Amino acid sequence: MTQKILLGTYTKRKSEGIYSVKLDEQKKQLIDLKEEVTVSTPTYLAGNNDYSLLFSIAKSSNGQGGIASYRYNKQQKSYTKSDSVFSDGAPPCYIAYDQAKQLIFTANYHKGQVSVYRTSTDGDLTLVDTHVHSGKSVHENQQSPHAHYFDFTPDKKFLVSCDLGSDELLMYTLDDENKLTVCDVISVTPGTGPRHIVFHPNNRFAYVVGELSSDVIVFSYNSTNGTLTPIQTISSIPQDYDAFNGAAAIRISSDGRFVYASNRGHDSIAIYEAAEDGTLTLVNHTPTEGETPRDFNLDPSERFIVVGHQDSDNLTLFERNDKDGTLTLLQKDVFAPEVICVKF
Repeated sequence: MTQKILLGTYTKRKSEGIYSVKLDEQKKQLIDLKEEVTVSTPTYLAGNNDYSLLFSIAKSSNGQGGIASYRYNKQQKSYTKSDSVFSDGAPPCYIAYDQAKQLIFTANYHKGQVSVYRTSTDGDLTLVDTHVHSGKSVHENQQSPHAHYFDFTPDKKFLVSCDLGSDELLMYTLDDENKLTVCDVISVTPGTGPRHIVFHPNNRFAYVVGELSSDVIVFSYNSTNGTLTPIQTISSIPQDYDAFNGAAAIRISSDGRFVYASNRGHDSIAIYEAAEDGTLTLVNHTPTEGETPRDFNLDPSERFIVVGHQDSDNLTLFERNDKDGTLTLLQKDVFAPEVICVKF
């Protein structure tokens, strides 16, 4: 059996847009890299269950930033552009899609804002609402707000945004007209730079990766009122590592037993085991065999993890032990240019 993986990229050097690669589960290999869509700066991707409807960050020919939608034609075995929405300034850095509500959510790092779009089964796009963050913090990269994540909580009661610039997590409600209202703001330790968040499948805990501090923060989550309360902070890098590092992606296994975070600089995956109270214990650091592991993901069976590297233009394939969470290297030399996002 083979699984298709979509890859979002920068297009600064070798990449031309959105790519795909296949995971051959029997041979335990990544094969058949293919360019799917020619588009500028498709750094993050989202889509429906089978990605027959695909949404991407994009940049227009005149330099405006925004998002685009594509539909997959099974006969032609290719994507066709459906719609796009652009505005002045840099494109967003994150995009998410809620298939049930037919809504798209984006976070824009450079503008420090989050947005809601309405879409359709044909991929039509309409901007519904935008909220601009405020504030700054202590790091040189925190002179203004930098929204880096925006999506529903798993219970679909709230939306949460990670703002790397203001050192805040912002909780939102969404009304019947899909308009945003901030209902809570959670401050983290100055200099953390919260980047992405994942929730435990029991909906009682959440894990935030701090890009600037190279930490993972554990929160208890109250789904009744949408509050997040910090209960632990644990480093994503070894204590004796003193060179540059920027933490990036964070994932959690579907049984909630293991949390994974990638390190750019140390170029590793930090593996943690989660206790019943949500707290984490470090298992180990596994080298990713490439430069700048910007994103990685577990396949649907969770037997494998694929890591995408922004600067060394390669994918790494690991086999995952579901008993202790550890990773075994299978393949490290698969060419894929400037990978930023890995989607099964």
